[in-house]
Amino acid sequence: MRVLLIDDHALFRVGLQGLLERRGIGVVASAGSGQEGIQLVSELVPDIVLLDMRMPDMSGLEVLKALRKNGAAMPIVMLTTSDDERDLVEALRSGAQGYLLKDIDPEELVEVLQDIVEGKTVVAPDLMGVLAKVVQGGETGADSSQAPFASLTPREMEILRHLAEGQSNKVIARNLGISDGTVKLHVKAILRKLDVHSRVEAAVIAVERGIARNVQA
Repeated sequence: MRVLLIDDHALFRVGLQGLLERRGIGVVASAGSGQEGIQLVSELVPDIVLLDMRMPDMSGLEVLKALRKNGAAMPIVMLTTSDDERDLVEALRSGAQGYLLKDIDPEELVEVLQDIVEGKTVVAPDLMGVLAKVVQGGETGADSSQAPFASLTPREMEILRHLAEGQSNKVIARNLGISDGTVKLHVKAILRKLDVHSRVEAAVIAVERGIARNVQA
């Protein structure tokens, strides 16, 4: 696993890099600003990006949106001290595949990164209550909840529910008794019909509209 760090605090970057490397995870580069991080992601194409939320030149959300606009397809994980529900929801809507707090246990962080690389969406356990509150406070009427999904086939709806539960293509294929390739084709169709750019965005919409049961912690 090749990780790229973007955080404006030098001591945190150095400490996190050492922590990851001692556990067998390679850190290809670390950036102290959003602009530098965007450039390094383009040049090095890491397997996963760990991104701080609060930075002086560009916020983590601005960096995240810029990376997705530039076509960066790798998992991007917010690693932050912010437990603000607006940050959490906006990050997931903008294509983050994880939202973790900086007080996470080192061993847990390594496990979570592996889950994310395998396709899961991971939210810090301490924030699941916040996410649940946001979801419950969303639109609940039958018409409003179903409107975005009117063009999806029953199989696509079924796969969308699994996506929103943080399942990878392999897990979905195993659960539904179909091939990985078939799942990939359905996921592409779902993204096109919902007019979104990532499976995470589709999953967030599904959770907000009550289509899925939950997001995996």
